[in-house]
Amino acid sequence: PAGAVPVQRARRAAAPLANCEEWGGETGTAVRHLLFMSVIIPSLILPTIWNRLQHLKALKARRQQDRLPLRIGILGCMAERLKEEILHREKLVDIVAGPDAYRDLPRLLAVAESGQQAANVLLSLDETYADILPVQTSAGGTTAFVSIMRGCDNMCSYCIVPFTRGRERSRPIASILQEVKMLSDQGVKEVTLLGQNVNSFQDMSEVQFQSAAAPVLSRGFSTVYKAKPGGLRFAHLLDQVSRIDPEMRIRFTSPHPKDFPDEVLQLIQERHNICKQLHLPAQSGSTRVLEAMRRGYTREAYLELVHHVRDSIPGVSLSSDFIAGFCGETEEDHQQTVSLLREVRYNVGFLFAYSMRQKTRAYHRLQDDVPVDVKQRRLQELIAVFREEAARANEAMVGQSQLVLVEGPSKRSASELCGRNDGNIKVIFPDAEIKDAAGCKALVRAQPGDYVLVKVTSASSQTLKGVPLCRTTLACSTA
Repeated sequence: PAGAVPVQRARRAAAPLANCEEWGGETGTAVRHLLFMSVIIPSLILPTIWNRLQHLKALKARRQQDRLPLRIGILGCMAERLKEEILHREKLVDIVAGPDAYRDLPRLLAVAESGQQAANVLLSLDETYADILPVQTSAGGTTAFVSIMRGCDNMCSYCIVPFTRGRERSRPIASILQEVKMLSDQGVKEVTLLGQNVNSFQDMSEVQFQSAAAPVLSRGFSTVYKAKPGGLRFAHLLDQVSRIDPEMRIRFTSPHPKDFPDEVLQLIQERHNICKQLHLPAQSGSTRVLEAMRRGYTREAYLELVHHVRDSIPGVSLSSDFIAGFCGETEEDHQQTVSLLREVRYNVGFLFAYSMRQKTRAYHRLQDDVPVDVKQRRLQELIAVFREEAARANEAMVGQSQLVLVEGPSKRSASELCGRNDGNIKVIFPDAEIKDAAGCKALVRAQPGDYVLVKVTSASSQTLKGVPLCRTTLACSTA
């Protein structure tokens, strides 16, 4: 699962470029501009990126000789973070544009065409690209991602996002609803609302809502910043989005555990098309490490939230993030994380070894003192425990019927279909003729975008397998 996250982020980050009115477009047969979109890059991957650019060096030289110059650009978080190094390293890159500078690309390209290097990595306090709807590139696609906000205010000590993406600013709700309606009209069956801290959404664009009270945090949680009062909150957005299409599933990621008021949990429980799946990034099971991370909660407060979520949303599927080997982490701290994995028993996990990043508070205030081999050993231990507990959680579904949104053929067998259940767990089942719950006598074969009721026959830590029972609808299956 971890490998898919940067790819999804990069694809979504590039969306504003595809439909920007200011974009000039290319003509002719030879590509003149080669632009690379980047997300936040762990330091261990940077050499691979530099090697990729080096492979273009000879091509750029040949194009210069042929009088068809090739301009290379780096966009996104890497551009903001490593501007000076990118521009000065062998003069290979012509254009550097940070995540808030995409509207400035026509000017940057014009400067580059004159033979000069061009850069804009200024972070904005209000840029959300709200007026630029993304082009739906995959015809017949069943799922889509909708960015609802940019930046982050949490300032966790390990995280570089506030320094590469800026402070939190939310899109106007009207533009989000317009985009979701457009996706529904195109036949999309599942939308994921995206934000670095998605559930702290706060639309301040409407004057009449600017006098509302400040947000209420989860019990036992705190912030390092003063919460702003006013605005339309995430619960209001989630309510409005879920009303657009009763046959469209709604997910959201990535939330912060501090921003789960009861009204959000109640809404998830009540609406049949809001998935009963929550991402609760813990990062560590040690209160001491959580304090060093500036997460704003203790182990006990986090566990209290987990119990409250499960009481409020019976059968909810939980996922989480964990960092192995953070600054100052001891073996005792590590074992507390192991025990948290066992106690909560997550269905999905994203686990990483700590990689220090420049500009962060940890870089300036803490020591990256856990050896690499220890980080890797601890990471492997966490992965092993997660898989063991996830397998047990998934095995509890054997014998149950799960509603699956079909995504397409299985990658391993053309005779099987693949989709995901409400808890975002992959489900594999035979591509066979099945009944249609609508009542038609003829048997049907499920297609991408169909909802199929599947009886689970076996489970692993990452996948469920089963037999298809019938094609149905989201509303009928939850009636």
